[in-house]
Amino acid sequence: MSKAPAVKKRSAWKKFYESYKAYLYLAPAILVMLVFVLYPLVKVFRMGFYTKYNYLTEVGKGFGLKAFEHVLGDPSFQLALKNTLIIFGVGLPISLIIALVIAVLINSKVKFKGVFQTVYFLPYVTSIIAIGIVFRWLFHSEYGYINYFLSLFGIPALKWLSDPKLAIWAVTIFYIWSGLAFKIVLFLAGLQKIDEQYYQAARIDGASKLRTFFHVTLPLLSPTLWMVIMVSVIYAFKLYNEIFSLFSGQAGPANSAITVVYYIYDMFYNRNQVHYASAAAIILFIIITVVTMIQNQVSKRFIHYN
Repeated sequence: MSKAPAVKKRSAWKKFYESYKAYLYLAPAILVMLVFVLYPLVKVFRMGFYTKYNYLTEVGKGFGLKAFEHVLGDPSFQLALKNTLIIFGVGLPISLIIALVIAVLINSKVKFKGVFQTVYFLPYVTSIIAIGIVFRWLFHSEYGYINYFLSLFGIPALKWLSDPKLAIWAVTIFYIWSGLAFKIVLFLAGLQKIDEQYYQAARIDGASKLRTFFHVTLPLLSPTLWMVIMVSVIYAFKLYNEIFSLFSGQAGPANSAITVVYYIYDMFYNRNQVHYASAAAIILFIIITVVTMIQNQVSKRFIHYN
């Protein structure tokens, strides 16, 4: 009877010691996150509620929601939000469909599968600035390949990079292409994990390839599909590099291709309006959080993990 408490005490101490060791090993990573993630996040929230803020002296004046009112009423921010939603609502679905189709084709019994996987992955490891230079050439109004292709159907040359109405669509096309490699690789990894027995059972039941795809492949691929969607949604809302490289550091003609992240960058570095940039960053954070929460609720109903 007297030994039981001692055993319990030793077990509790051992459990604490093991937990302590785990946190000790994690300490460097936790420290990095605190310094480079949590601290800037807290600082942004603090700066966003000042009416005026000097970044050099770190002195703020006033406190309230005036910065948020200014940002939400700013036509540039409204255009940035509209452009971001266009990329999110149009570019993301098209990019997902194209990537999934290519991944399914590569995963089928084709020759040189490894070569195709390497070729499609190369854009992901290529500098976005270099790709932007190539796309500036492709979108050129006089000798670009895209206008040449459109001319085959009798469509006149379009000024993709100089027409304010077309600039955001050039960015959307660039976004679709630049994100394909990452999505294709993840879809391929998900497809290769699907057990062949499911396809054999479908063939025995006489299911067509299209029916097999929608009733076997897609449900079993849903966890991977959902993960790709989650990452792509966040990336779409944070789009900046494509615009910077496509328009040589500008946000398109007359800022017509500006996005929320570019607006934040412009307010912070070019205009030195730190409190407005922080308020815009907080608004973007709230939007991404709400979208993520909606996605999580949808995933509970449509995602099959078994």
